[in-house]
Amino acid sequence: MLKAILFDVDGTLAETERDGHRIAFNQAFTEAGLDWSWSVEVYGALLSITGGKERIRHFMDNYHPNYPKPADDAAWIAGLHQAKTTHYLRLLAEGAIPLRPGVRRLLDEARAQGLRLAIVTTTTPENVTGLLEATLGAESIDWFEVIAAGDIVPKKKPAGDIYVYTLAKLQLPAEACLAIEDSGNGVLSALEAGIPVLVTDNAYTREDNFNGALAVLSDLGEPGQAVHTQFGQAPAQGWVDCAYLQALAAQKPVG
Repeated sequence: MLKAILFDVDGTLAETERDGHRIAFNQAFTEAGLDWSWSVEVYGALLSITGGKERIRHFMDNYHPNYPKPADDAAWIAGLHQAKTTHYLRLLAEGAIPLRPGVRRLLDEARAQGLRLAIVTTTTPENVTGLLEATLGAESIDWFEVIAAGDIVPKKKPAGDIYVYTLAKLQLPAEACLAIEDSGNGVLSALEAGIPVLVTDNAYTREDNFNGALAVLSDLGEPGQAVHTQFGQAPAQGWVDCAYLQALAAQKPVG
């Protein structure tokens, strides 16, 4: 029986990537005197690299290999990433990044039914709490028993480490949980920990390989705003509710 829902953040709770993180990265680059600018297309390609600091390093090494690296490039990248986080939190505070359809409704229903909640993400803890406070209010941070974020484990998604960490904190077996993800890397990470996965994809992840996911939907949906089912069992009502998640979690992985 399903006991906990484990949520990814970026692209899952909210469309943070294109109109949030990407813009914040570009603002940090400008502030640092760099002539770098990540277009929608470039950022989409960079999303195959998980972790903001890792993304910056990959961009330096592959797009600007002749860029003169600072003596302590790890500290320089960390500082640049921190500046990006500051810009991102400002965008959140301004209300520029709303939740995706169905997120608030499903969280409310899950809490009412006593399902446990956790966050499992590669983004920083500041980004998680910033998004929750801006969209759901400061009290929403306490809705989640575990917020597993950022560098809390050595290997980021697609490795399963962060999901294994979350299961240990919740003291639950993998089969009592269901992960909601938006990317192929997220699916791989959850499956490595043995956790079944529901995907709500987006423009950046639509072409990802979601092999092993139980279902792939356009979003969580709302009454009057039905989801589009790409793969797997469709929600009977047209939107994802706890009964649908219970039925989904009872299935065996496919693909």
